Amino acid sequence: MTEPVGVRRAQAQRTRSGVLAAASAVFVDQGVQAPIRDIAERAGVGVGTIYRNFPTRADLVTAVYRHQIDACTALAPRLLEESASPFTALTRWVDAFVEFLVTKHGLGAALGSGDPGLENLHALMLDTLVPACATLLDACAAADEVAPGITAYTLMRAIGNLCITGPDYDRADAGRMVEALLAGCRRPA
Repeated sequence: MTEPVGVRRAQAQRTRSGVLAAASAVFVDQGVQAPIRDIAERAGVGVGTIYRNFPTRADLVTAVYRHQIDACTALAPRLLEESASPFTALTRWVDAFVEFLVTKHGLGAALGSGDPGLENLHALMLDTLVPACATLLDACAAADEVAPGITAYTLMRAIGNLCITGPDYDRADAGRMVEALLAGCRRPA
């Protein structure tokens, strides 16, 4: 007796989600060029399952980052509702954005690889994350909590530049520099 379609779809979605979670973790540890077998092992599936869901590495990389970009985007309005002030919401969102950026080692090289499957990833980041940040900055401006003239794109680009880690500059260093940047954006009380 075969499983109902709904059960098979739910299982397929769980498998896909498991692969995305495993790929995300492996990408953090090894970069986006990590062996597919490492991702499959971590997800508890066969390599064929990975390729059935994501025929190319670019498909997998894009799916992982799309999921993470969507989560970061969805965080902005939730933080505005939950936080004591818009600037607190902005700070917490920037913390999540920094975490997103510093765990993406290898992505810069992948984006510059000329792989046509990855071309839309940068545009996706701009099209979704910049408006999320703008919503937070607009709320901060309305509450008179940030200096005038700060745009979401400029702030995010500055944060992105501060999050380029290397042998002598790590995640903690990036966090401290972004914290200093935000302090400079805050309107004096």
